[in-house]
Amino acid sequence: MIEITAKLVRGPVYFSGEIIECLVTFTNPPNPNHQISQSHSDLFESLAWASAQVHCQCTTNSKMVLLDKISTAARSMAINANTTFVPWQQDNGHVVLNTKPKILCCDLRLSPGESKTYIYRETIPSDAPSSYRGQAVKYSYKITIGTQRVNTVIKLLRVPFRVLSLKLPEITACNDSVDLSPNNPFMETQHRDTPLDIALQTLQNLTARRSPNFYNVTNGRGRVVRFCLFKNSYKLGEDIVGTFDFSNATVTCVQVSVSLQSEEYVSEEYKRGKTTTPTLISYNKHHEMCLGLKYSHLVLPIPLHVTPDFTTDLVMLKWRLHFEFVTTLKLMDMPGENTISWHGPSTLDVETMIWDLPLHIYPTTTPPNTAQQTKYNTVI
Repeated sequence: MIEITAKLVRGPVYFSGEIIECLVTFTNPPNPNHQISQSHSDLFESLAWASAQVHCQCTTNSKMVLLDKISTAARSMAINANTTFVPWQQDNGHVVLNTKPKILCCDLRLSPGESKTYIYRETIPSDAPSSYRGQAVKYSYKITIGTQRVNTVIKLLRVPFRVLSLKLPEITACNDSVDLSPNNPFMETQHRDTPLDIALQTLQNLTARRSPNFYNVTNGRGRVVRFCLFKNSYKLGEDIVGTFDFSNATVTCVQVSVSLQSEEYVSEEYKRGKTTTPTLISYNKHHEMCLGLKYSHLVLPIPLHVTPDFTTDLVMLKWRLHFEFVTTLKLMDMPGENTISWHGPSTLDVETMIWDLPLHIYPTTTPPNTAQQTKYNTVI
């Protein structure tokens, strides 16, 4: 019996274009004290081979997506003529990304109590889609470790992880110009930024910009509120901060609620039916009674577990703020400085006004690897 244990070196979250590393340990447990070996061959456990591979599996909802078109398009991608190790065949859905298998070991022999550790290292493709669990489509990533003894079936160990997609900037030819200056072997080699470094710097610059945008929200009867959003691009884990100005309103606003919503669009080519509306999911919500207020503010945190904006041939994910304003036509005398007692109205004739404001959500510049490290193991 050989125990196989796998553990990701740097947590479960990675960027596209980043290197992922996984420690794979093979252990032959020590024999119990009462067990007596019958022959010299009993002392060793052997393994014919072990290999590892990264793949991304796409699962779709048959009620929302045309599966026939996807199966035809994905068939050519799943074929790998160089190996019979096809770990995704047992999973639902189809593979959209797979790396070449890498051999960890061949003809491994372990004596009782002995263990050997190998490190699997792979670069996640820069065009890899984000990990995503939506209503119509799901993208999930795994490192699959395959092992086999002689004349036995292949045993698989799967290590799930999360990918945050970075749209890497295109590097033009002028960036790769040849350096014709004399080469001094005693000078330190100048560090050149990788495409991942450039993408992270671009992401930092994009989400750090503060350019307040003001929106005059009106209905058919006049101005309801003036809303200010300090920026339109955010990172996972940030707070969406805005202000409400009711001081110049001509329509009385009684209540306001704001929700952070994701919009999932299935591409026209794969969409089942003629529905044009996206699938909406609401996350954090801000709710406030604002009758009599001149100013108020909004603080809406973005969860770390949600998926940032991304687009594939199959699906597109967008984000927005969904506002609901409850207004009334009744004019009320609000309490002043000399008012001793004041009671709000017992009933009001109200109308609800809806407004949607698009915004952009991007990955964090540092992957949120706050989860406890998990080990995955199996026995062969």
